[in-house]
Amino acid sequence: MPVPKGSSLDPDRTRAAILRTAEGILYARGLDGVGIAELCAEAGVSKETLYRHFGSKDGLIRAVLEARSDRVTRWLARAAADAGDEPAAQLAAVFDALGRWYGEPGFRGCAIVNAATQRHTAPASAIATRHLGRQLDLLTAIAGRAGAADPAALGRQLLLLLEGATVVADHLGVPGAADDARDAALALLNGAARTARRN
Repeated sequence: MPVPKGSSLDPDRTRAAILRTAEGILYARGLDGVGIAELCAEAGVSKETLYRHFGSKDGLIRAVLEARSDRVTRWLARAAADAGDEPAAQLAAVFDALGRWYGEPGFRGCAIVNAATQRHTAPASAIATRHLGRQLDLLTAIAGRAGAADPAALGRQLLLLLEGATVVADHLGVPGAADDARDAALALLNGAARTARRN
């Protein structure tokens, strides 16, 4: 993103543009599939500019993964909230949103989990732990609103379905992975709610 002569630099815009470019490349090719020189060339910035904003390639990876985790967390929370007050509708909406994502061109699974699989060290591993924890919080809250006797246990089961569906959609290319996971998740949620009502 060369700046025309006489234009003022906008550090926030430059940083955001580097993040956007790096996210696309790292998601498509993996953390180690591209070097810093190519990242700089694709973003149209010098190494000095990249290092000034992120300190290192690991600093850039951290920023990319944190930004993606924040965006995914907001997206799934919004999908649940937009579905209304009924927990089953909220849960279905989460899996329906995932299903639309699975069908997008270039879908390659969860970028954060992929990164942690490639590197079982910080920053990728720590960000994946936090990311999965945020998804678990969303699902546990839905389980709690449904009246599950043990919302934490049900939340973990729902997270297994969510992450499993993402892996199956990515590696097996199963078109209905999100639908299958949604049906199983709703069965678990309804069963937990029925058990809670009987007790």
